[in-house]
Amino acid sequence: MKRRKFFQISAAGAAGVSLAASCKSFNRDKDGINQGESVKSEIPDYRKTIKPTFSAGKEKPASDKVILALIGAGSWGTNLILEAANAGENMMIKYVCDVDDERGGRAIAELEKIQGFKPIAVRDMRKVYDDKEVDGVFIETPEHWHALAAIWACQAGKDVYVEKTVSHSIFEGQQMIKAAMKYERIVQCGMQNRSADYAITARDYIKSGELGDIVSVHVRELLDGPVPFNEKENSNAPDTIDWDMWLGPAPEAPYNVSRHKSWGYYWDYSGGYVTSGGSIHQLDMARMVLGFPGLPKSVYCSGGRYSFNDKRDVPDYQMTTFDFGDWVMTLETGECTPYMQKEGLDVRMGKIYPKWMQNSTRVDILGTKKMMYLGRMGGGWQVFDKDEKLVTQDKGIFPLKAHILNYIDCIRTRKQPNGSIVEGHNSSVHIHLANLSYRTGNKQLLFSPEYETILNDSKAADLDNLTYRQGFELSGDV
Repeated sequence: MKRRKFFQISAAGAAGVSLAASCKSFNRDKDGINQGESVKSEIPDYRKTIKPTFSAGKEKPASDKVILALIGAGSWGTNLILEAANAGENMMIKYVCDVDDERGGRAIAELEKIQGFKPIAVRDMRKVYDDKEVDGVFIETPEHWHALAAIWACQAGKDVYVEKTVSHSIFEGQQMIKAAMKYERIVQCGMQNRSADYAITARDYIKSGELGDIVSVHVRELLDGPVPFNEKENSNAPDTIDWDMWLGPAPEAPYNVSRHKSWGYYWDYSGGYVTSGGSIHQLDMARMVLGFPGLPKSVYCSGGRYSFNDKRDVPDYQMTTFDFGDWVMTLETGECTPYMQKEGLDVRMGKIYPKWMQNSTRVDILGTKKMMYLGRMGGGWQVFDKDEKLVTQDKGIFPLKAHILNYIDCIRTRKQPNGSIVEGHNSSVHIHLANLSYRTGNKQLLFSPEYETILNDSKAADLDNLTYRQGFELSGDV
């Protein structure tokens, strides 16, 4: 069969399959291997809820001020909300919410200077959601809170900007889509490269066939390191934090400053370096320029703690292979490479291209005719032929402001955003499968894109089936 040059699906066919009612059964033996019929699998019910547009009657006139709030005031949340406040649109930041009183001070002080109004500091996001004046929220919490915070926001009639990785499991992403569609709420995923003009031109170039048939795609996120880690002893939670609310849907655990400050090292709160490190930015952009190719049919991830054999849950290096049938994508992540560098401001906001050889976040797209280097966050793209001959290129700038403005515009117009929750979920599924493969002993997982089901390993499926604490449940009924 001739290899496809470009991959394109509609919004309604989010995983590249028919939405017709269908089900299939699988039988797994004691080792979790598919043997026949027994375990029932069905096409996920969220797919039939997907809407290309929302009700036009809910549009907000440009003359009306958009009222926003920040949920999670860490360093990135602070940078994001200040970028929004400086965007020059008719908006106001009314709340800065964080369960930790020691965070949010800078955001509040800077916002007061920008807008002449001091945002209200609150601990509990539900107080923000109860305010009918609030139009939208920026959710910048640890990852284990993303899904529930977004679903609560949708239920309260708020539009949502939710940071990557948008969910903590495959099921959570499915429920986020259902909530967005049921309550007709905008959900913009924090995958800013989807608002980059050069990502669109890269997609058009690949679609033209100039690269030839796509053979393989290589995505990387290789951070500075290695970084030592010493887990602290459990202690009483300080009065400055609502630890119960910080844990939220995660398992009960005593306060520990390492969990609080270094949550990215624990599976309970994070997907490890493949999520908090930022590799999903590159993976998502690769999927975009390839025309949204759907989900893989198998995933294999190998890795480990190679630099420091300490108490961190997450590995310091992973290599994942995604098999799409007629092409392959790899994802390489870790923090063992101090000689690798991300793009600096001279690249992100300037006219120069990354130094590709030691660029820590590049994407290589290999075709049967030519190859493309693709850079995130303003890195642009360049196409090469034999003997390093530069064929064509396109540059851009860091698209964060454009992504925020797209979110604000969608709050007003009710159009679907550039970083829709549907594609945010599809990209997140890749991340979850990579970690599940690693956590089940570097096992190749066979996956059904149609049913979004792991076919050959019940342990991996159980790991993805998270449980939630009382009061923070997330069910299939949103």
